[in-house]
Amino acid sequence: MAKAMTISYEVGNNLYLNLTNRCPCACTFCIRNHADGAYGSDPLWLEHEPTMDEIKADLSKRDLTKYDDIVFCGYGEPTERLDAVIETAAFLREKGCKRLRINTNGLGDLIHGRSIADELSTAMDVISISLNAGTKDEYMSVTRPKFPDAFEAMQKFTADCVKTGKTEVVMSVVDVIPQEQIDASREIAEKLGAVLRVRTFDE
Repeated sequence: MAKAMTISYEVGNNLYLNLTNRCPCACTFCIRNHADGAYGSDPLWLEHEPTMDEIKADLSKRDLTKYDDIVFCGYGEPTERLDAVIETAAFLREKGCKRLRINTNGLGDLIHGRSIADELSTAMDVISISLNAGTKDEYMSVTRPKFPDAFEAMQKFTADCVKTGKTEVVMSVVDVIPQEQIDASREIAEKLGAVLRVRTFDE
């Protein structure tokens, strides 16, 4: 018998969805380096990537209308499973969910070899992109992506999402970086038409 997997977990008034453990980055501050779960959740390492049937069965056990946001964010980069994200979002809309958000590193275009901004913006109410640093050198050293042009691609993805006009676009940094990096990050976000959110490290 397969062991139970954590596909969804509650954080405050939000529900988070854990659909993959794959990620093209190895961020120095990643919570995965320190714990098996997040915010008191059960372990988020997946025995296997859940099928759509497993995702729907898990979500059907919950009162989905009670959450402020349903957030695609687990122990991996959700756009690694773009089709599952889009299909799950449609399922959640049918169930009357209020707001759908995705927390992404913004590298989905590089993962899939094409622009994904339009389909993701159509599916989500909020796209939150991890900027992580205000300069390329710092970004590459903190985020450690497998793609050499990740910093540029993440910004293009952000701009493309803003251009759709369909969704709220946020860029985020964690407050462990120096103030000058936060200031530089704010300049980037404003240039791209996004809002910068400075998150506390333990969020």
